Amino acid sequence: MAPSPAVESPTTQSATAKAPVKAEPTAEPPAKPEKAEPVEQSPRAEKAPAAKSSPQFSQIVLSMTGLSKRFGDKVAVDAIDLSVPTGSFYGIVGPNGAGKTTTLSMVTGLLRPDSGTVTVHGIDVWKEPERAKRSIGVLPDALKLFDRLTGAQLLYYSGVLRGLDRDTVVKRSADLVTAFGIDDAVNRLVTDYSAGMTKKIALAAAMIHSPRLLVLDEPFESVDPVSAANLIEILQRYVESGGTVVLSSHGMDFIQRVCDHVAVIVGGHVLASGTMDEVRGEQTLEDRFVELAGGRKAAEGMEWLHSFSD
Repeated sequence: MAPSPAVESPTTQSATAKAPVKAEPTAEPPAKPEKAEPVEQSPRAEKAPAAKSSPQFSQIVLSMTGLSKRFGDKVAVDAIDLSVPTGSFYGIVGPNGAGKTTTLSMVTGLLRPDSGTVTVHGIDVWKEPERAKRSIGVLPDALKLFDRLTGAQLLYYSGVLRGLDRDTVVKRSADLVTAFGIDDAVNRLVTDYSAGMTKKIALAAAMIHSPRLLVLDEPFESVDPVSAANLIEILQRYVESGGTVVLSSHGMDFIQRVCDHVAVIVGGHVLASGTMDEVRGEQTLEDRFVELAGGRKAAEGMEWLHSFSD
């Protein structure tokens, strides 16, 4: 029997039948549709060349308003405003220490903000955490798993914790294990997994309850190229079925290739956000990112490196 799909569709799509239209001999030809307005960017974001908006992204699944977090004298996130459309593959990029992980931790209820609000499908993450978290699957940057469980036990625990019945958990676990290619490791302790295998079992655990929103912090770090390609395909099918993915990554080429929306965060601020074409303009995403982040630094004063010690 062929395995069922790795992730159940978070939304059920209904097909709308086209009704026959009676031709009117005196009817005038239909007017041409007006051009769609460009997606409006955050007030803090730098404006990039406009692109046509799509009806596919007309609804907002994740909204951040005035989101801030300080650690002592260090401002990690400074009043971020950001909206993520439903059905988007949304990338967040920024240098080390830019506030990406802090932002995603506040979005998913792992870190309480000092100020601001986060809503998922209109539900306040911090006022109604249980309701909001039913719709979220999370892969945090600092993986903290119950690693004295086997992979199979971890998936079972994750499913039951989300309120799934035993039969559903068993079936979905089997689908995920096959899709992620971890058949030979599922009965071993997670503590014995490689870094890449640990990422895969953690992502499977985040998806088992079929959430509407996946928030993934560096999901492909330490994952081999073949496994990464397989995981990307799984996520793309998930997005095509109506789910939304928000992920952070340092891989500009990867973000540009996979994501349809992107936000550039530097120093706790959103410097640009919108569709990929809006943000990068006529440049590559990497060149646009370097430009926004302050430009390339000339390597001066390193002449000693050119005279070898031997």
